[in-house]
Amino acid sequence: MKVDQKGHTISIRDTQGDFTSFLMKVTHQYKTFEKHNIIIDLLMHNDLSTNDIKLFMPLSKQHKKAKKSFVIVTSDFDYNAVPAKLTVVPSLLEAHDIIEMEEIERDLGF
Repeated sequence: MKVDQKGHTISIRDTQGDFTSFLMKVTHQYKTFEKHNIIIDLLMHNDLSTNDIKLFMPLSKQHKKAKKSFVIVTSDFDYNAVPAKLTVVPSLLEAHDIIEMEEIERDLGF
């Protein structure tokens, strides 16, 4: 697992290739990241199902309740199949753009 911080945002990338252990590590270390916006980088995984992505739902709900952004990045995925409560995008650039827009919305009181 590789963690990069850029301003108020932390990007967490799986370096092992084991989705289940990555999810467990992120969940167990969540308290370390909870005060930042989070990007979960799953670009190295090409065979993720909608159910795999849904496993991040509890973390996403908890994080958004704390008024922080939680974005998952994965490519080759059916983005329409993901529940509206999860933010899933195809690139890191788009993830940073989403976080920037959500920060502006929070600053404006939306």
